[in-house]
Amino acid sequence: MNSIITDALNEQIKHEFASAYAYLAMAAWCDLSSYPGFAHWMRVQAQEEINHGLRLFDYVNDRGALVQLQEIGAPQAEFASIIDILESTVEQESAQTERILALYRKARETDAIATEVQLHWFVNEQVEEEKTAETLLQQVRRVGQDMAGLLVIDRRLAARQV
Repeated sequence: MNSIITDALNEQIKHEFASAYAYLAMAAWCDLSSYPGFAHWMRVQAQEEINHGLRLFDYVNDRGALVQLQEIGAPQAEFASIIDILESTVEQESAQTERILALYRKARETDAIATEVQLHWFVNEQVEEEKTAETLLQQVRRVGQDMAGLLVIDRRLAARQV
């Protein structure tokens, strides 16, 4: 695997784990704010991001390249509301999609066909991630400050499986 792709994949591994950190910070805020279902949903999101990072980690190793883990900064820990959390979620997923697409383009430009094929899964995953985050944000916006509506959504999110 060429060094351009190896470096880009190592950078994406960092972003996947940073995203997991961000979701854990959101889970902590939700738990502290008495939204246990939202906290659970965020923890499941964090686990998914860890799995994405490990998928890339294994791919780099399988290709005989060196995984070089990079420093991850502390995520935002305080939020104004559950809507603020969900807006951050949508922004995070959109940014992740842009990074995956840039990585895909880089693989295509450098004729890294195996990497391009590997990234197909990530492209499809990001379509699902963005849709899910946006749908959840829109649902919470619709119920606004109606506690009954928020509790229904919170209860539904508590049932999410990994």
